[in-house]
Amino acid sequence: MRHLIVFAHPNHESLNGRLKKMLVEHLLEKGHDVEVRDLYHMNFNPILSLNDINGQKKGQVASDVEQEQAFISWSDCITLIYPIWWTGLPAILKGYIDRVLSYGFAYRYDQGVQNGLLIGKETVIINTHGKSRTEYETIGMDKALSLTSDRGIYTYCGLAVKQHFYFDNADRATAGTIEAWSDKIKSVY
Repeated sequence: MRHLIVFAHPNHESLNGRLKKMLVEHLLEKGHDVEVRDLYHMNFNPILSLNDINGQKKGQVASDVEQEQAFISWSDCITLIYPIWWTGLPAILKGYIDRVLSYGFAYRYDQGVQNGLLIGKETVIINTHGKSRTEYETIGMDKALSLTSDRGIYTYCGLAVKQHFYFDNADRATAGTIEAWSDKIKSVY
């Protein structure tokens, strides 16, 4: 199976970085093909420009976007690893989505009906956040995150969400907790 990992955290030694490293090793051990797109390391340009918007309408994208779309087209499963910051995606990942999951590539409208174009591909989302699961559930943030990311981005583009992990209290995670999270991640591949 061909796996694309989109990683959005500036610190490779962070919990997110450790989870990415573990996942890459696990997938390679199982004989999968793996491609990692480390957005910070790549210095990915997250700014959706007027040229981008005008180009998308004509089916034309910038060369950096075309390259990322080629990785998505190549993959069978896309795993996104990122922290929840300010109840959402890191800005660099939001910009990646704005530019790469563009009209005509990831979705389109046919006679006013939206159609996701990435059908047949799975996605796994791995998120870390500082608040507890209970705090997020109490204020409805768990449902809001699922609605805005899973439905509002991933399934909108036709991706089948295989699993969405929300690892809470991430800034206080113990070695045992991280090992348990790693086992949960491995179990879906």
